Amino acid sequence: MSRFRDLELVALARDIPEFGLKAGDLGTVVFLYEGKGAYEVEFTIRDGDPLDPITLTDDDVRPIQPGEILHVRQVTV
Repeated sequence: MSRFRDLELVALARDIPEFGLKAGDLGTVVFLYEGKGAYEVEFTIRDGDPLDPITLTDDDVRPIQPGEILHVRQVTV
């Protein structure tokens, strides 16, 4: 069973510099690899353009926690 659901909002648990992503960036699960603990996660910049989905594992993403502050930052794509 997958830890996350399709279209669930998740937070990145670690920096992924090759994609310009940092721990805490928010993404949406857009595909589940059932039984594999892996997901396609899409990150979107403010103007609504999605970055290409990337495959991440349970170790790469985490649930959003109550009381967390959402943050924005500039990214080079």
